[in-house]
Amino acid sequence: MKRRLNLMLPIFTLAAGVATMVAQAQPQSAPDKLDRTILPIAEPKSPPITEIDARKAKAPPFFSVKPPKDAPNVVIVLIDDMGFGQPSAFGGPVHMPTAEKLARNGLKYNRFHTTALCAPTRMALLTGRNHHSCNMGSITETATAFPGQTAVRPQNIAPLAEMLRLNGYSTAQFGKNHETPPWEISPSGPFDRWPTRSGFDKFYGFMGGETNQYYPGVYDGVARVELPRDPNYHFTTDMTNQAIAWTQFQKSLTPDKPFFVYYAPGATHAPHQAPKEYIDKYKGKFDHGWDKQREMTLANQKRLGVVPADTKLAPKPEAIKDWDKLSADAKKLFARQMEVFAGFGEHTDHEVGRLVEAIEEMGELDNTLFVYILGDNGASAEGGMVGLFNEMNYFNQVPEKLEDILKNIDELGGRNAYNHYAAGWAVAGDTPFTWTKQVASSFGGTRNGMIVHWPKGIKAKNEVRSQFHHVIDIAPTVLESCSLPEPKEVNGFKQRPIEGVSMLYTFNDGTAKDRHTTQYFEIYCNRAIYHDGWVAGTVHKAPWEPKPRVDSFDQDRWELFNVADDFSQSTDLAAKHPEKLKELQSLFLKEAEKYKVLPLDDRLFERLIASTVGRPDLMEGRTSMTLHEGMTGMMDNVFINVKNTSHTITAELEIPKGGTEGVILCQGGRFGGWSLYTKGGKLNYCYNWVGLEQYKIAADKPLPAGEVTVKFEFVYDGGGLGKGGKGTLFVNGEKVAEGRIDHTASVIFSPDETADVGLDEATNVTEEYKERDNKFTGKIKKMVIDVGPAKVAATEAEGLRKAEVARKAAE
Repeated sequence: MKRRLNLMLPIFTLAAGVATMVAQAQPQSAPDKLDRTILPIAEPKSPPITEIDARKAKAPPFFSVKPPKDAPNVVIVLIDDMGFGQPSAFGGPVHMPTAEKLARNGLKYNRFHTTALCAPTRMALLTGRNHHSCNMGSITETATAFPGQTAVRPQNIAPLAEMLRLNGYSTAQFGKNHETPPWEISPSGPFDRWPTRSGFDKFYGFMGGETNQYYPGVYDGVARVELPRDPNYHFTTDMTNQAIAWTQFQKSLTPDKPFFVYYAPGATHAPHQAPKEYIDKYKGKFDHGWDKQREMTLANQKRLGVVPADTKLAPKPEAIKDWDKLSADAKKLFARQMEVFAGFGEHTDHEVGRLVEAIEEMGELDNTLFVYILGDNGASAEGGMVGLFNEMNYFNQVPEKLEDILKNIDELGGRNAYNHYAAGWAVAGDTPFTWTKQVASSFGGTRNGMIVHWPKGIKAKNEVRSQFHHVIDIAPTVLESCSLPEPKEVNGFKQRPIEGVSMLYTFNDGTAKDRHTTQYFEIYCNRAIYHDGWVAGTVHKAPWEPKPRVDSFDQDRWELFNVADDFSQSTDLAAKHPEKLKELQSLFLKEAEKYKVLPLDDRLFERLIASTVGRPDLMEGRTSMTLHEGMTGMMDNVFINVKNTSHTITAELEIPKGGTEGVILCQGGRFGGWSLYTKGGKLNYCYNWVGLEQYKIAADKPLPAGEVTVKFEFVYDGGGLGKGGKGTLFVNGEKVAEGRIDHTASVIFSPDETADVGLDEATNVTEEYKERDNKFTGKIKKMVIDVGPAKVAATEAEGLRKAEVARKAAE
């Protein structure tokens, strides 16, 4: 034993020496004099070492970038499609106790503004620049080739997350992204504009503008996630679990390192989907209707002090019917639609509350700058006059009838619905204003309640701030709160200056003079300008209108409001002050030129079709696409377009003895799509037209064992978009079934359900196979999709030739 200990002494001596050297080389706090205006921060140069023996040499301090001392954690919560008059913290009917709790210990901002649309607001929030400066003039799906509208963030605009990460923060995004060009959302990338290349170390969420809360298309980083088969699954709960786990992990491993969490649920964007127990809390609470709700909300807003006591209720749009003139059936349906939305909102706030509690339990809440933005635009009127059971009908311009939605009233909010409420509720949700989401010319489209909570940095509690601010002011506020300068250069690119102003001056001075004095607004040609208490704007098209109100922009009718005295924009002063209106119109054009707003583009659904507006398309010029087993999760914009055209699908299969079951190829799901599959060994095709009708074509004989070539051919009728055609199934060149498909989707199958080879990943296109248990039991060797009449004609000719050969052989 003694000899063994002696042998180990050199080891202990060596270990002690190593420990000493390691201690000398431990990371030291980066000096506060670091130049943080150029990111990443350059590592300081060390003088050359001339000593040969490391034992005699002194190692320089280990370089690592750390945030300034006592820099706060940062959490930004951005709710989707919630209007100024909906959350209870701002007088609305949606009970949001977490928002109320944070407001009691923090500040409410009642003159905070967004862009009137989701993706532009998010881009402005995450960069501190106006949305057109970032090329996000509209949503990514309606991008065009014009500067300001390409949906491609410029290299000279670094996101806030990248600024914080390069200053030593841990960064994570959970929930909705909608900042990545749709043609880049595939395994082929590029990934430069995905969250994990935009400053976030961690991303867990969905990439598009909306998702099915029960069947979301979720990514962890850039990898698609297979979700649990849990009947109680809800995405908002899932993303919150992920956010809590990530923050706990950070503080467990690096307790002195602050974190930045961007928490952006898909709620309360359509589809409105929530656990039944939350929806049922509101049973009967909206039977009084949207007109009475506007009055109740305004009274609550005055009581809470979030609007001036003399605020008038602005007139509602003429298209919104008086509640007392509606039929009993309409009232029944519309009341239920709002119950569902309110339950959705409360459930979301509950999940935010779980995140808050987790941060508090870690002892981090006092030094966390927590920004809770209650809406990325006004409440959405995209449900139209009667709402929608399936929102895909809005995009495909398929009207829904009240009586048809009413038949499915008990399904609203659940797994079998993709629902939206009637526009009357959006107007009520934007009380006390007139308009809604998309209408950037009205505060109904752009004003959202915001709560800021930071006990260590804000002395004031339960106070209202009324300085005019905009979503571009969030990034500079975060930087100043973290004692970080605006960077002049990031990753080698000189930066366009931040266009927002910090709101930090308002934190402890409620009477401070406004610093954000001019702001333009523009979404789909609805446009306005704010300057020193005045607003001039024009409604070019309402969300429910099929086309612009006028033929040319110079025919637009402008309104003028003195919002310093008229909080709700209730009184138009254009006729009384024509010179003021002219002055502001001129100012709008100057700002529009400065920030790349021009040219104005009021094309509507044409902008969803890439080829018509010069937007990149992954399938541009392609008339054929080859697919292989395992290719799943292909979103609508990265899959060959089979809409509004003839096409064929040819699959080379290996069929085992005993036959096959399952999906060969599908696109979309329960709310619209198509599927080529086998059932009982027989070849089948189903076209699901926006969830309203299913057209099925089925062979009457099983596929033979061995190598088999199957084909589906669709011959489009033509004559416009969304028309019908004839579908035919072939097995080894022989026609085995055919049938009519009377209607087809004109624009989109689904924003997040995908094209999948060998299975149907989320909701199933048809009930003929099981949900998430429908994998093809044979082998798919190769599959080819050919589009265009010429391809189909060639296929028909080849089919006829083979049939003739077979006939002659039989003779």
